[in-house]
Amino acid sequence: MYEPDQIPFTAKSAHQYELETRRIRVAVKPAYLDDQSDPEDDRYVWSYTVTIENKGPEPVQLLSRYWSIIDGVGRVQEVRSAGVVGVQPVIAPGESFQYTSGCPLETASGTMSGRYQMMSASGESFEAEIPAFLLESPYERRQIH
Repeated sequence: MYEPDQIPFTAKSAHQYELETRRIRVAVKPAYLDDQSDPEDDRYVWSYTVTIENKGPEPVQLLSRYWSIIDGVGRVQEVRSAGVVGVQPVIAPGESFQYTSGCPLETASGTMSGRYQMMSASGESFEAEIPAFLLESPYERRQIH
């Protein structure tokens, strides 16, 4: 995965995907990075910007993340780590936290989905689902069925 300062702003915009779990809204906007990709070498790179909005009544902290990344031929990669981009943000009611990261694949398309482990200020642990989203390049188009 890439740190935010490694993602150039020459990304081609795609769709935004949204899902709300327990008053935590997660929105993801992926973009294909043509200038970091090399299709002749089976290297395709995307950025994705995630916005996590707390629509609930108390602060929540993002403790960890889990990603399931599936490339165009069905290979699955699972990623687990504490926080996101090196932080475990506390998100106050009505506030949001946004970050950008990236994903390289050896195929021209894929999908990502996952979840964040959250902790409420009152000590309750819960998962906020990340919506499944497409990684599409100009070289291949897929659909979620």
